[in-house]
Amino acid sequence: MISFVCSVGNIPLAAVLWNGGISFGGVIAFIFADLIVIAVLNIYRKYYGLKMAGFLFATFYVAMAAAGLIVELIFGGFALIPSERQARVVEAAITWNYTSWLNLAFLLLAGLLVGRFLKTGGPAMLRMMNRPADHAHHAR
Repeated sequence: MISFVCSVGNIPLAAVLWNGGISFGGVIAFIFADLIVIAVLNIYRKYYGLKMAGFLFATFYVAMAAAGLIVELIFGGFALIPSERQARVVEAAITWNYTSWLNLAFLLLAGLLVGRFLKTGGPAMLRMMNRPADHAHHAR
């Protein structure tokens, strides 16, 4: 809860915990714990109030712990838990492959769409949407 590493950082950290001896169900519970970090709980508090944020915290915590326990029991019962603890965390490297080219193509498309939004009066439309309906003046 105290340190938030986000979902992308959670999986490599879960692999490190697995190598360090945490149970299989514990790894699953750790991955599910993304939902109950302090920053997200604060957002829940601001939008839904303290009572609902507390309810969401308790619900997510029970669901996380129960899911970890159930996974541990089911996978253990069917002997599906790996006996070796040699999960590798591979360093990411930037490579030019098809996803790189798709990223560039869609970045270009996004730029074109933002340009069209700005040229066709998008910002004015957004400003109008922030006003109550009785104050909005529609073009005829």
